[in-house]
Amino acid sequence: MNTFEQKTQAELDVFFMQQALKEAETAEHLGEVPVGAVVVANGRVIARAHNLTERLTDVTAHAEMQAITAAATALGGKYLTDCTLYVTLEPCVMCAGAIGWSQLSRLVYGAADEKRGFTRFAPAALHPRTEVQTGVLAEESMRLIQQFFRKKRR
Repeated sequence: MNTFEQKTQAELDVFFMQQALKEAETAEHLGEVPVGAVVVANGRVIARAHNLTERLTDVTAHAEMQAITAAATALGGKYLTDCTLYVTLEPCVMCAGAIGWSQLSRLVYGAADEKRGFTRFAPAALHPRTEVQTGVLAEESMRLIQQFFRKKRR
């Protein structure tokens, strides 16, 4: 078995996306849309978050926004230039703007959001140097969201 240091970037992306999925599950248990996020710096999670829009009655309390704020606090600065954000669902335009302003090095997301995702409305919202990886554990991420909305409709 590989040690953590010997894992490929793809393996690390899956590992950290699994952490984001755990956050999404927490959101679901709270009655929130199940989206989770983690911010990673130097191979370790420095921030974990999930949607809190219902609990906080705040439309801006998306998982990404919560994670960016927590990571900036953990690092003591507003720029996250050496960090990766893992999020289970493609960020919306608002979150993409925050990702751009925070200058995250990488964005890794699971499921695409064809209705509200930033790639549809503002594909240039991210910082020009931000690397994007899509589709990591996309099926698991989408399954969580679809199950959540199926239950809501009953």
